[in-house]
Amino acid sequence: MINLNIDSDKLELAAGKLRAISHPMRIAIIELLSEKGTLSVTDIYKSLNIEQATASHHLNILKGKNVLVSKRIGKKIFYSLRSHTITEILECINRCNES
Repeated sequence: MINLNIDSDKLELAAGKLRAISHPMRIAIIELLSEKGTLSVTDIYKSLNIEQATASHHLNILKGKNVLVSKRIGKKIFYSLRSHTITEILECINRCNES
């Protein structure tokens, strides 16, 4: 019998991040930030042609799961990826879908 030391807290954190990125609009936000770096909420919703409230909703979910970080400068909030590892995960998934 194999005895694995599984840290259920780490597994739950990983599952939460995967759930957070499992929406097409959130994937689009991650890809946009990966390409452009740090962007304001305005830059994000205009680039993706979505409503400001929709962008804020998805950004809050991603930030809440520690996928994104934010910084307030004056009245604007700027977002960026906490780590580019998340884009590597998405690239891996995309490679698995190639025929």
